Amino acid sequence: MAGPPDEVRRVAEERAAARAAGEFHRADELRARLAALGWEVRDRSGGYDLAPAREPEPTPRIRVEDVHSRLDEEPTHDVTVHWLEEGWPEDVLRGIDSFRRHEGERQVEHLAVERVPAEAWPEGVRALPLDRDPGFGSARNAGLRRTMGRIAIVVDGSVEALGDPYAPIEEALADETVGICGPVGAVTRDLRSFEEDPGPEVDAVEGYLMAVPRDLLREVSFDRGYRFYRWADVDLSFQVKALGLRAVRVEVPIRRHEHRGWAALEPEERWRLSRRNHARFLKRFGERADLLVSPPA
Repeated sequence: MAGPPDEVRRVAEERAAARAAGEFHRADELRARLAALGWEVRDRSGGYDLAPAREPEPTPRIRVEDVHSRLDEEPTHDVTVHWLEEGWPEDVLRGIDSFRRHEGERQVEHLAVERVPAEAWPEGVRALPLDRDPGFGSARNAGLRRTMGRIAIVVDGSVEALGDPYAPIEEALADETVGICGPVGAVTRDLRSFEEDPGPEVDAVEGYLMAVPRDLLREVSFDRGYRFYRWADVDLSFQVKALGLRAVRVEVPIRRHEHRGWAALEPEERWRLSRRNHARFLKRFGERADLLVSPPA
């Protein structure tokens, strides 16, 4: 059988050089390029081997009800970063790449929950492919149950890290009175409307990026009744605050791109789903003005 073509060898050598330089996101891109050329690379001590790509076996998909919790196990990482793939894997891939640039010596795992079938993920990303779309709350909880980092960071695919996203979160959660933090905070006076606020004390942390200690995940979770994402972050924030813990806004260097889950919907559908979720939130916390940073007189 003829050996790999010159183009394949060139890409493989470029990938090996990227790995040696610690440019793992670039190495992942080149691995994908080799796959597109019909070849797979198998790393070994002192080098690599090339072989014709095999037909991929179908990825077994998991019922959300069968995702067992690992929260009673000892943590193995410093941080777990949670991503939710909702039909735009390129957004999540951009986010993962941006976070990986700032990991330093931290032990970080990235976990991607698939509500719909997605493309292959980069090396080192743990995928949790669900057999159907169970809705936002259940999908997020499936990932959170698999958290093996001491801190769980929940990120939306629209977010890109422009600097170290970890240090400000680690510093905030080192304060045992803080239960949830993130770069986008909101306050309210009436539990009906929320406004962004610079904090640091806020009534809720928005779901663009929110972080909680792993231990807290035994007591709080997203309400699975939220099939749409709106208000689910506020609900989770209030669960944390009901435990007597604080919600704080921290300076995390991020860029917010277009939120596809919002932009893809017609305005009427956006507001219908949002109103339904708001009613769910009010049913649970509508009488808890005592949890507000500035409760009404």
